[in-house]
Amino acid sequence: MRILVTGGSGFIGSNLVRVLLAQGHSVICLDNNYTGRMSNIEELLDNPRFTFIRHDICNPLISLPELCPQKGVIDQIYNLACPASPPAYQGAHALDTTRTCTIGVFNVLELAVAHNATILQASTSEVYGDPLVRPQPESYRGNVNTHGIRACYDEGKRCAESIFFDYARIYGLKIKVIRIFNTYGTFMDPDDGRVVSNFICQALQGKDITIYGDGHQTRSFCYVDDLVTGMTATMNSPADFTGPVNLGNPNEFTIRELAEKVTARIKNGSQVVYHDLPQDDPQFRCPDITLAKTRLNWAPTIMLDEGLERTIEWFARCLNIKAN
Repeated sequence: MRILVTGGSGFIGSNLVRVLLAQGHSVICLDNNYTGRMSNIEELLDNPRFTFIRHDICNPLISLPELCPQKGVIDQIYNLACPASPPAYQGAHALDTTRTCTIGVFNVLELAVAHNATILQASTSEVYGDPLVRPQPESYRGNVNTHGIRACYDEGKRCAESIFFDYARIYGLKIKVIRIFNTYGTFMDPDDGRVVSNFICQALQGKDITIYGDGHQTRSFCYVDDLVTGMTATMNSPADFTGPVNLGNPNEFTIRELAEKVTARIKNGSQVVYHDLPQDDPQFRCPDITLAKTRLNWAPTIMLDEGLERTIEWFARCLNIKAN
């Protein structure tokens, strides 16, 4: 097939692109490289089945020569374009994040209509906000602060889901919606700002590990290979299965437990220090993956200890530091 991946030079996107190429597809990677990195896809540029387009989805897509239907049908679109870490989407870039989740989503959906493509939206567990239900099933409608510092992302993704389902109802578009829980692994940016990359990079450099809050808040950590398997399973699922569907690892750990696992593997003398918890930071985050198990026959296979070993090796190479 001919497949478009927006946000394809980012962390998850670059992993997805590699899997699709390995499956024999032709892949168009589109990214404005705001949080994506050319280093993630540099080795792919000589592949004749790979095309990179530097472009922002907030600008029209249908007029791009490489994407017009006359140049060839696009069979599937994975829409991953959006900053996904709090340092990237908060502050000065909040409005850009909201635009990406609204104007950008309209643009990719219009492209999907033109090609009659199946389109997958990478939504997020952030639509559940600071949940009052644990674990979170897809039926839970969330506890989101509509005007907090995270709202551009939380509410942006909720709006994107709404737009997707309206396009399905109005235009008969073939859609898929996934809700991604905390994911980590190869091709993460060392400056990503999320907890796994923060802890590993701090430990590798012999710095103190920073925990925000008391460390009792929980997360579930899904290795990126498992996530990509879930993404492709969702994309290629029967037409009547649209989601939303949770994709994540249901094993729950406290942030303090994560820090202990990292320092046990990287013995550089790092100490744990505590800072105030940021506004609206969720206390609990754990997916109910019953729907993914029953409809996709999907569940994670790479547990945290194994995933951390792989990720530590990745960051050690990125930072040119020998892991202890």
